[in-house]
Amino acid sequence: MNLNKLFKSLAVAGMTALVAVAPGCKKYSKIPAEGSSTNGITRLACDATFENIMQQEIEVFEYIYPHADVLPYYLDEKACIDSILELKVNAALTTRPLSEKEITYLQSKKKKVFQQCVAIDAVALIVNKDNPLDRIDLKDLEDILTGKIQDWDQMGPGMKKLGKIDVVFEHEGASTVNFMRDSLLNGASFGDNVYAQGSSQAVYDAVMARKNAIGVLGVSWLSSDLDGTPAGSTEELAKASEKSDTTVLDFKPDVKVLKVQQPGTPTYWKPYQQYIFEGKYPLLRSIYMITTSVPGAPAHGFYSFVTGVQGQKLMLMTGILPSHMHARKVKVE
Repeated sequence: MNLNKLFKSLAVAGMTALVAVAPGCKKYSKIPAEGSSTNGITRLACDATFENIMQQEIEVFEYIYPHADVLPYYLDEKACIDSILELKVNAALTTRPLSEKEITYLQSKKKKVFQQCVAIDAVALIVNKDNPLDRIDLKDLEDILTGKIQDWDQMGPGMKKLGKIDVVFEHEGASTVNFMRDSLLNGASFGDNVYAQGSSQAVYDAVMARKNAIGVLGVSWLSSDLDGTPAGSTEELAKASEKSDTTVLDFKPDVKVLKVQQPGTPTYWKPYQQYIFEGKYPLLRSIYMITTSVPGAPAHGFYSFVTGVQGQKLMLMTGILPSHMHARKVKVE
């Protein structure tokens, strides 16, 4: 990311967001027509779990189309859906598509809905590097989340010194919380050993600092820079998104990423892209891009970019699996 990037604060419809303005370099000099798909403002509600993914998409899009301006609001999952239903934004990135009822409501407001699955994300489990645990099955994970297992010594010999298990999520409304509650616990309540940290970065920091913590967060926070800054300049990213090559990714070394057992098998897998592609890693969820803008409008232009070849390549570079590109080979321990 260009260190000279200018940040500005915006407040729209009661929401405040930190918005990145594209660097001064311009790829194209011809100004497109006002209100075209590459000239104008897009207001985007993005699940905060995917901030680092979306920031990369925005920066490259604005670099290629310098007369386009995407204003992101990083919110919890429910707020993202509410924002598009209340017409506060004209695009959203969430972990679920709009329902038929929600689409019908928007149609009553003279809005046409376009939505598409753009990627598959893995929900990763991380522990401190000094924690001897390197794998977990879903039954033990369920018991930890519900509080049936609250001490590390219940997980096997050599764990007693770690004491009480602290489970850390981003915050109560985070999509990772909803995923674990709905997909793994079938709606059951979390135990009193589960804590909110406020952000994905805070989850990562808590696990680095505390030997007794286990963190839950999207896999892109492990294979991308934790502050959301992509590797290399925006220009380099734009060029890379045009290539059809592959790149080997590994996880950051500051924490330990746990292997998770595939139910019904004796094998455990880490959330590498190859294992996401093959369906071997069990904690997977879809990511959807939604817009209520018609083709030719700025928001639809950004929607087309994210769902198109370059936007999908950028997602591949963050560690998640794009929905419309082949998975690449990965580094396996």
